[in-house]
Amino acid sequence: MTIDDYRKEINRLDSELLRIFNERAALALKIGEIKKEMNIPVYDPAREKRIFDAMSNDNPGPLENEAIIRLFERVIDESRRLERIRTKGL
Repeated sequence: MTIDDYRKEINRLDSELLRIFNERAALALKIGEIKKEMNIPVYDPAREKRIFDAMSNDNPGPLENEAIIRLFERVIDESRRLERIRTKGL
């Protein structure tokens, strides 16, 4: 494969990640609505730890677990921020 071939594949994966990130965020918003109705805090550190542990255990590499955790921390932070913004008006 050429550099261009690899870049095309990266672009395809980036598009898929974008779709997945937005799908995940939409689900987080639905959970945020339920949490608001049930008066449950948006932040659930135990849930986040379970996610990080699962991702670390399932990680085949080449990214190190610390890198995977940092990526998921960011995704979760953005989902939590979105939940807070969107559920304020509900």
